[in-house]
Amino acid sequence: MPEPRTGGPAAGTGDRAPRPGGPAPRPGPAPRAVPATRRRLAWLLASTLILLLAVLLSLAVGSRQVAPGEVFSALLHGGTSDDAQVVRAFRVPRTVLGVLAGAALALAGTVMQGVTRNPIAEPGVLGVSQGASVGVVCAIAFAGAHSLTGYVWFAFAGAGLASAGVYAVASSGRGGASPVRLALAGAAMNALLASVTSGIVTTNARALDEFRYWQVGSLNGRGSEIIGQIWPFLLAGALLVLAMARGLDALALGDDAAKNLGHHVGLLRVLGALGATVLTGAAVAAVGPIAFTGLAVPHIARALVGTAHRWVLPLAALLGPAMILLSDVVGRVLFPPSEVPVAVMTALIGVPFLIVLVRRKGAVSA
Repeated sequence: MPEPRTGGPAAGTGDRAPRPGGPAPRPGPAPRAVPATRRRLAWLLASTLILLLAVLLSLAVGSRQVAPGEVFSALLHGGTSDDAQVVRAFRVPRTVLGVLAGAALALAGTVMQGVTRNPIAEPGVLGVSQGASVGVVCAIAFAGAHSLTGYVWFAFAGAGLASAGVYAVASSGRGGASPVRLALAGAAMNALLASVTSGIVTTNARALDEFRYWQVGSLNGRGSEIIGQIWPFLLAGALLVLAMARGLDALALGDDAAKNLGHHVGLLRVLGALGATVLTGAAVAAVGPIAFTGLAVPHIARALVGTAHRWVLPLAALLGPAMILLSDVVGRVLFPPSEVPVAVMTALIGVPFLIVLVRRKGAVSA
């Protein structure tokens, strides 16, 4: 009686052992799955549609409601009606500034979180916002600047100097500018610059009155001339940040891994700080300090498309303006006819998000 064969294919598979010299068995059909690239492209398309909807709402909704048809007519065909004048003269500059500032703050937050490897980092962590505040206060108190056009350059210079100071402090000594050192140096610089700002405004009543208007962080009252002054800086910063996508992916693996992959860690951090400074400085100079956009948007983008920065950065550039514009629209209609500044609305959204993020296990690890 023949002995049972051992070592053959598992029972129930229906496969036979290949004969010597015979053809190899054909593999079974692979499971069909939606490619990750297609899913990411779908999120990019959805975010684009959300941004377009936010732009339409920003142009149509306010103390004076304008029908969508009137909005398109005012943009495409001109017109001299009251609705057309409101759309073109007031809401178009406001909306464009919201798009530019939202994209800048979201990109800056993504880069800061990537460079410092700190999930709760945002544009204020390197002292950029406080540096811009000091620049504005000094422009008002000592340079005689009394308009956004006058002190926008001082705000930008203050932001750049503050960021450079933070990196100089963090990079001194052994170990260089590690993520922990950058965060600590940014916190110390924020405290120092906040004290300087308070010291100036409390001894100069005129500077205090004008500074309060800028510090509130709002899209209201910002003229179209500001757009012409900040868009070159925002474009340069965005291009620099987008070019760093592969380097940010390498930094996420750790400094040693990034070095083994051929990246210069110190140079990546310098370029990241430079890009974040240019973006945040220009945005804050134009619309004032708007918090939490740079914190929340990068996490939302990573939850949707993963951690690859070549996808996270473009998605953040779409979600950031949508968040700013939708917050601004809600602020317009919440307590009519008054308006709640957009910085207040983004804080109302961002604070619960920050609390949930900090409570998550390991969220604050460097």
